[in-house]
Amino acid sequence: MAKIACFCSLIRTFAPMKKIGTDIKVLAFDADDTLWDCQSWFDDVERRCCQLLSPWATARDVSTGLIETERRNLSLTGYGTKAYTLSLIENAVRVTHGQLTGDIVGQLLDLGKELLEFPTTPLPEVEQTLRLLAEKRRYRLVVFTKGELMDQEAKLQRSGLEQYFSHMQTVSNKTEREYRQLCQNLDVAPEQTVMIGNSFRSDIAPALAAGAWAIHIPYHVVWAMEKSEEFPHARLQKIAHFNEILECIQ
Repeated sequence: MAKIACFCSLIRTFAPMKKIGTDIKVLAFDADDTLWDCQSWFDDVERRCCQLLSPWATARDVSTGLIETERRNLSLTGYGTKAYTLSLIENAVRVTHGQLTGDIVGQLLDLGKELLEFPTTPLPEVEQTLRLLAEKRRYRLVVFTKGELMDQEAKLQRSGLEQYFSHMQTVSNKTEREYRQLCQNLDVAPEQTVMIGNSFRSDIAPALAAGAWAIHIPYHVVWAMEKSEEFPHARLQKIAHFNEILECIQ
């Protein structure tokens, strides 16, 4: 995947802390790059893929071809590690002009399998903040993420954070429709829900469109297909550190 470094905490000015609505019942958390690091592992796999294919193409050509392949395949394969691995191999066939050997295919498959098992160590302040929120029993904590069901469930289990959540919902994509469906499933109104995540495109904009509140926590890298223009909103708070969630909702 082509990745775009985004040092948002250094180059953007964060607005003064605002309080979220008083009738909040649900805090919905994104998973990858919100609760644990994910993108860095994909970055590493992409670098190693570029090294494998260096006899046939430059790293730039491999990376550019990969994101183009992912975009073409998205409507068929959706998001997730397995979809990424298929695009990894398809792109490799293209850049080698069909000369890809079985040995390299095997190595690419191994790289994909590594992405199904990497350690999902909670990011700084995540577990402490979730523990404090859970202890107060004021809000229902849920995970709302997109991708492959088994992969996302396994990552949550490996993280050790499963104990703090009463519900996990994995969808193929995050649009306004999916956010409204989440609220229906939880029997709450959108305005009683706060979505917390790193991707403005997937976690913030559609949640706001559905009528929910949102807390944006930018991550230091952004996948090219998650890059999006940001905008201010009355129901939006942008923070730099995970534990600032406590200041927004208390």
